[in-house]
Amino acid sequence: MNDTRSKITPATEDSIARAGEIIRAGGLVGLPTETVYGLAADATRPEAVAKIYAAKGRPRFNPLIAHIAALDDAPRLALVSGAGQALIERFWPGPLTLVLPFRPGATVCELARAGLDSVALRMPSHKIARAVIEAAGVPVSAPSANRSGRISATSAADVASELGGSVDLVLDAGQTKIGVESTIVSLLGDKPTLLRAGGLPRAEIEAVLGRPLALAGADDTAPRAPGMMTSHYAPATPVRLEAVEVAADEALLAFGAFRPAGIAQAQAVLNLSAAGDPVEAAANLYRSLRQLDALGARCIAVAPVPEAGLGEAINDRLKRAAAPR
Repeated sequence: MNDTRSKITPATEDSIARAGEIIRAGGLVGLPTETVYGLAADATRPEAVAKIYAAKGRPRFNPLIAHIAALDDAPRLALVSGAGQALIERFWPGPLTLVLPFRPGATVCELARAGLDSVALRMPSHKIARAVIEAAGVPVSAPSANRSGRISATSAADVASELGGSVDLVLDAGQTKIGVESTIVSLLGDKPTLLRAGGLPRAEIEAVLGRPLALAGADDTAPRAPGMMTSHYAPATPVRLEAVEVAADEALLAFGAFRPAGIAQAQAVLNLSAAGDPVEAAANLYRSLRQLDALGARCIAVAPVPEAGLGEAINDRLKRAAAPR
């Protein structure tokens, strides 16, 4: 199997065109977005989508998000309600995924939707991501470019280390800006429902809707959207949350000015944000987990992170990383 590092190339006009050609031909591309790097394939072709599931080792009952490059693509693929249109007008392009009723006869294949009668749609704000989708000329499935359940990729090097030779090309646009996946909201029923906290804080969505979002619990048997598996985003090293003390054989993932007891004896310490900024912390989360995971500590102890703003998404990822496997 070839080393993916040899397939990493800077995102240029030529490499973007090449990425579009690879996707049209049924191949896989490591794609930068504003949230995390995605593993991109043609969402309309079952054989291409099957390559995503195989490369990631992802269960086929776990649906994929279809990424689009233009606002006009949404009503071609889904039935968009008034609430959906309001959220699209306010937050697209950006880190918001909407789960909507699938438009009968639309092009996103059944395998990408995990056989559901709904479709998850997102229009990324990253210019390179949209340029690749435009070059491909099709909706693009692009889950995080990592092995299923593992830490998401926030750099081209992460894609290389996670996916080996199963990807045809990786476009390098540096470290991702947001660092956690998109927020996912379902508009399938009477109550808009938060399926996954993410890069867009819940409060901003609720302000547009004029009401609170309902909350959905994890469902390992039939998730409606990505990122809902109980154990997910996990390093190989066990993770312990709400740590107020740390042992000598543990690594510490700190936040802000809080110093757990025993911090001086920790095997290593990384601070998500010394200033206590949840935006900075989200951007550093997966990179920090990867660095601590590489140390071989008995455990990664994680200091408390407040729920405000992007703290909700950070804590969601950390809870899934710490869940039994």
